[in-house]
Amino acid sequence: MSAETNTDNLLPEYDFDYSQAKPNRFAKKVINITLDDDVAKIFTDSESVNKALRAILTALPKQLTL
Repeated sequence: MSAETNTDNLLPEYDFDYSQAKPNRFAKKVINITLDDDVAKIFTDSESVNKALRAILTALPKQLTL
């Protein structure tokens, strides 16, 4: 089948029904968090944020930590 014949079957728009869609179990979970401007000036990368959060976790009671 030539490329020209193949494109004849394509519609300009498709209406997909996502009501039966399931999450991709192989995809990594991604959490996006937006920092306020004043906080983002201090924590410029994810490493610094993680370091600060881990320090806070050490102050929490054991039953609240993982």
